[in-house]
Amino acid sequence: MSHLLEARALTGGYGPVQVLRGLDFHVDAGEVVVILGANGAGKTTTLRALSGMIPARGEVVFDGRSIIGRRPEAIVRFGIAHVPQGRGTIADLTVEENLRVGAIIRRDREVGADIDRWYEMFPRLAERRDQAAGSMSGGEQQMLAIARALMCRPRLLLLDEPSLGLAPLVTREVFERLAHVNRELGTTVLVVEQNANLALEIADRGYVLEAGLIAASGRADELASDESVRKAYLGY
Repeated sequence: MSHLLEARALTGGYGPVQVLRGLDFHVDAGEVVVILGANGAGKTTTLRALSGMIPARGEVVFDGRSIIGRRPEAIVRFGIAHVPQGRGTIADLTVEENLRVGAIIRRDREVGADIDRWYEMFPRLAERRDQAAGSMSGGEQQMLAIARALMCRPRLLLLDEPSLGLAPLVTREVFERLAHVNRELGTTVLVVEQNANLALEIADRGYVLEAGLIAASGRADELASDESVRKAYLGY
């Protein structure tokens, strides 16, 4: 069976510092896969390597095509969208203007219909369509960042710490929306997250990183119920 995304011997880092030390993992179409681990384990670096934001070596194949060494804009055109830490909305633009920026690579005439779709899925964005993104709450900005990434109609959505800085109830709402996007649209999701408990609730499978290597992997329910994994790597 061919995987939607497959990484083999993936290495990467920053200058002389090698953070990833040879990762092998895959994501299948329609899955939600979570990458867990302590701070400094290499989670964010993994997503940056996949999306072309940092130099990486090894092999990364997406939908049958090698993407290692490609520029970020090329990777977006192949069908991968990345929501980085800190949400990355354009603060001075309105909600609707941010959504239209997300569709900048598209040449079809269905952008307006997609904006309406995300307003329906994220009702608070519809209420604030003419409001500057920077004036919204952290949870609303996170939902906007996700919706903006989805405006390019990606096959794979990369999410880096979507719960960062959010209250627990807001975090749960964001994850419920992600699960809905996955179920209703079939969008494949690879998410890096510190909130292991909540992430494993919506995930199909997971990988646990430690010092740039995969320390454990398996079905989400297996990882959640494995006491040794929980105590050693997940912190609960």
